[in-house]
Amino acid sequence: MQLGKGFEYFLSGFSLISQKGLKRFVLIPLLINFVLFGSSLFFIIGWIEQGVNYVNSYLPDFLSWLEFIIWPIALLLVLFIYSMVFTVITNFIAAPFNGLLSEKVELYLTGQRVNDDGLADLLKDVPRMLGRELSKLVYYLPKALLFLILLLFIPVFGQVMWFLFSAWMFAVQYIDYPFDNHKIPFGEARQHLKHKQGLSYGFGTAVLIFSMIPIVNLIVMPVAVCGATRLFVENYRINYRA
Repeated sequence: MQLGKGFEYFLSGFSLISQKGLKRFVLIPLLINFVLFGSSLFFIIGWIEQGVNYVNSYLPDFLSWLEFIIWPIALLLVLFIYSMVFTVITNFIAAPFNGLLSEKVELYLTGQRVNDDGLADLLKDVPRMLGRELSKLVYYLPKALLFLILLLFIPVFGQVMWFLFSAWMFAVQYIDYPFDNHKIPFGEARQHLKHKQGLSYGFGTAVLIFSMIPIVNLIVMPVAVCGATRLFVENYRINYRA
């Protein structure tokens, strides 16, 4: 089943990040994720506490017991949205390093270089990589706003749609790195992912679930890049191999 296969591709990233020759390329994305996630989560927890206290201040005494319900609901809702928004922002910053990691994973899996560019060429390519991430943001933000409105005003249906949208965007975010390394246009890459939606949603669902697990979410980014590259190599690379 394609959904299960996509999930397995993400899990394969856990073994790839520890392979000899790849560890050093995992380190920088890992440090970026750790620093940004750790520092921002500190503020997020504080904002949740302030928000819950604000709501509680308007509750009458006989409804004070609702605090024990409001806290977990608020925490889950914020973390659910935060895991998606944080990942988009972090990947924008880490894009050049994620692209390099994906390139090295593909070399490890296939024994063939994606390109023969040196360090200077890689640095020149950074603006293009960031432009690619900007294209993802432009693609993401209007849809995120729509699904966020659904989430807030049509709770059950909105939650399902937000989950599916988040899974899709995680797939787009990470599987696009090897597509980008092969200079495949963003629109064309999305069309490929749509043709194998089960695979894409399975992979994206795995990323979403693990992104919401404390501690584990700190290594999700490099794991997802590695797993996405394997998915690309085994399903799409043959179409672009020279």
